[in-house]
Amino acid sequence: MTNNTIITIARQYGSGGRAIGEKLASLLNIKYYDKEIITLSAQKCGMSTEAVNQVDEKASNSLLYTLAMGSSVYHNSVGISYDVPINDKLFVVQSDIIRNLAAESSCIIVGRCADYVLREYPNCIKLFIYADFDDRVKNVMQRQNLNAAQAKDLVVKTDKRRNNYYNYYTGQKWGKIENYDLSINTSKISGDGAAELLAKYIEIYNHK
Repeated sequence: MTNNTIITIARQYGSGGRAIGEKLASLLNIKYYDKEIITLSAQKCGMSTEAVNQVDEKASNSLLYTLAMGSSVYHNSVGISYDVPINDKLFVVQSDIIRNLAAESSCIIVGRCADYVLREYPNCIKLFIYADFDDRVKNVMQRQNLNAAQAKDLVVKTDKRRNNYYNYYTGQKWGKIENYDLSINTSKISGDGAAELLAKYIEIYNHK
């Protein structure tokens, strides 16, 4: 790619978004960032990766703080100070990391409101990966070795957490079609097929 093209992937839990991102990065021969952002954030914050992982993609639990801050959290104006909840500090740090990664080279960034953080970036393709609920439950059962009830509970709770995180830090609706350039239902197409389709879409985009 001659110009930096950044692909952001938001995904429902169990839809295969992470695997699709990895496959797409391989097809395009570009860098892929997901859990790697946790490591980079930990280094920048001077925290352990385990501590960062505990609050990664989780909204602040401080209701009083949220009410006091109003909408300023949504616009990344929270300073990194001692009275700011760790979740909000991490969001600011990760947003800075995401912008720096986008400036360096073409890459794929999964989650962490990257589509919103890079909303003014000229070459950002925003994707949303979803699937039918029953299919996602089956995928989680196989991947996590859980029974149906456990998998359903995990899917519902993880989607709720991602929804709350995105809504809290962006003021927008997670999964709303207008927030993305392309959405793919992986109940209708395999993960490899989705990655190949997206690679073609990006090729067309770069030759528009």
